[in-house]
Amino acid sequence: MPTILTRAVLREVTLWYVAGVLLFFSLQMTDALASTVSRIMTYDPPLGKAVAAFAAYLPSVLNKTLAAAVPFAVLLTFSRMQRDSELKAAHAAGVRPLSLVWPLLLPFAVVSVLAFWNTGTLVPAGLKNWDRAWFDIYGQAVPPATQDSYTYAPPGALYHAGRVQTADDNGVAPLSGVMVQRGTETLTAQSGSWDTRKQTWTLTTPWVVKPGERPRQLPTLTIPQNDVLRPPPPDPKQVSNAELRATLARPDLRPAQQRDYQFQFWQRLADPVTPMVFALAAGALGLLIRNRAAAFAAVLVFIVCFYALWVTMPTLARAGALDPALAAWLPNAAFLLLAGALAWRLR
Repeated sequence: MPTILTRAVLREVTLWYVAGVLLFFSLQMTDALASTVSRIMTYDPPLGKAVAAFAAYLPSVLNKTLAAAVPFAVLLTFSRMQRDSELKAAHAAGVRPLSLVWPLLLPFAVVSVLAFWNTGTLVPAGLKNWDRAWFDIYGQAVPPATQDSYTYAPPGALYHAGRVQTADDNGVAPLSGVMVQRGTETLTAQSGSWDTRKQTWTLTTPWVVKPGERPRQLPTLTIPQNDVLRPPPPDPKQVSNAELRATLARPDLRPAQQRDYQFQFWQRLADPVTPMVFALAAGALGLLIRNRAAAFAAVLVFIVCFYALWVTMPTLARAGALDPALAAWLPNAAFLLLAGALAWRLR
């Protein structure tokens, strides 16, 4: 009987899961369409460009859907079994309630494998193509990559730029918010350029300050700068796993950037595990729910609570309030603890 009942549970959960994937996918795509329809009407792009933009966004929608549909399927299945007294009959026949939960790990492990591949491969490429598609619709070129808060400190000097853009074909990179200290002399300018071939900085209308002298402004000033301009680190959400690991090894990452990349690395390992964690937590919770209305309410509370934790973690990791690895795994750990507490009650 346990094997027959387990197969019946898995079959019903699978049917509800397919329905949940379709439901949540449709809801998210409707939300994405509603938030961008005004831009589509304003710029009136060709149908092909609009379709390409939304196609690039599909992997991100799918990733959230694969996890959100799990509690929907499990809670509705177990609430139906509670209503029809199937769980009571199984318990009377000697079947432990928790023995119906562990088999759920198998199908959702397959979902986790799909989510892992989607997270590390399709989602980064899709987010990059999403940005490119909209700049194409706007009729604009994709902005060059930039690096904020560049600092170089050779002996006896300090070079700082608030922002450095990617160098053009001639090896010249625009600068903004420039400050240079050489000995007792301080130079400041709102803008300038970095000639990476000649290894010079050219400051536009810089102010020159020296001790005991009044500040004075020059038309332009070119000074030597011997550092090597490295390409700015790309958006961690838009790079593949291999690029993510390569960027993490760069010595020029600022602490906040380092934490961003570390969090993204660990999140790509943690998020695919969420369907299995949801299966355990929702399965244990579903064994305690007696009617379908409560099951629907539990689905909403389940997803909202997890999402509140999930969206908070990147900010805490970037600020250094939490270790990036801990921040990435904390939502799953919290719901795993919930599953353990509910299982303890059901033992």
